Amino acid sequence: MEFTLSDEQVLVRDMARDFARKELAPVATKYDKEEHYPRDELRRMAELGLMGVNVPAEHGGAEAGVVAYSLAMQEIAYGCAASSVTMAVTNMVGEVICAFGTEEQKRRHVPRLTNGTYSAGAFALSEPHCGSDASALRTRAVHKDGRWVLDGEKAWITSGNTAGVMVVWARTGGPGSGGVTAFLVTPDAPGFGVGRHEDKMGLRASGTVSLVFEGCEVPDDALLGEEGEGFKVAMMALDGGRIGIASQACGIAAAALDEARAYALERTAFGKPIAELQAIQLKLADMATELDAARLLALRAAWLKENGRPFTKEASMAKLFASEAANRICAEALQIHGGYGYVKEFPIERHYRDVRVTTIYEGTSEVQRIVISRHVLREIG
Repeated sequence: MEFTLSDEQVLVRDMARDFARKELAPVATKYDKEEHYPRDELRRMAELGLMGVNVPAEHGGAEAGVVAYSLAMQEIAYGCAASSVTMAVTNMVGEVICAFGTEEQKRRHVPRLTNGTYSAGAFALSEPHCGSDASALRTRAVHKDGRWVLDGEKAWITSGNTAGVMVVWARTGGPGSGGVTAFLVTPDAPGFGVGRHEDKMGLRASGTVSLVFEGCEVPDDALLGEEGEGFKVAMMALDGGRIGIASQACGIAAAALDEARAYALERTAFGKPIAELQAIQLKLADMATELDAARLLALRAAWLKENGRPFTKEASMAKLFASEAANRICAEALQIHGGYGYVKEFPIERHYRDVRVTTIYEGTSEVQRIVISRHVLREIG
């Protein structure tokens, strides 16, 4: 088993770390408070290749691989979790267009995603009545006069108000997953509108909105993949997306652990730093161990994907464990801070809010357990 990173992977990790700690971390609390969308920082991330880490170079990507992407996501999330979720979704949209799009779609959209011309990409699958059950969506698309007309509503869409292109799923056939088709929609499409801006618990520097399609017209060539193939497109994207969220969770947890360690070394109680108290030492030991385990699961799933091997189960394992471990780590880090952890003066309060959603989006922990159990029950020996 080889744990050594390649020179390129180290370069990507260190570049992302330097950017995150110098440019994102110092403004993350301010941007969270103001709900300020970090447009300038995201543009600089694009210039560094972080908006297309695993996208082929011929389409403007860095082509550094999935392991490098996971490492970069961890570092960006360490500095600003809200910026990392924009990075995650934009990378995911670029990859899915490369996998299923026509040459014209790739030429038109992917370089704009990777070079920052588009501030972000968006992934519009969830609807007000269905999140986990992606096959139950109600948004419809009908073919009329040489174009597609979409009607419906999407909910909880990251970057839906800033994206240059969105992958939108709609029903073109009967009930179930076989009647779902994916489309590429740009914000200038007639009949497209942005609805409510969600007032969220965390990731407040990343916009989350509802999208409204009222007779929204898109051309024939907006179809992504084949008609009726949308569920396949979504599942492929979500498998890879779970590696991104596992990595994000690791980055937030790493920041929380560092905050807790620094506070424990500085804070005194009973005449000595609380880091010398066994109760605090045990917490830090458990936090560090869980973080290492989460990182290894995320990197294993990334390595499998990068090498063309099956990775669905491993991605779900990584997402499940990393997100739940990160929530525990952030909770313990806040506990170590005591009363100071409960006020906005210290970054741990933000980490605690930001990390909570990692067990929900890109498939809840419950969904991950179902995915894992299905693979376990199919395995022989």
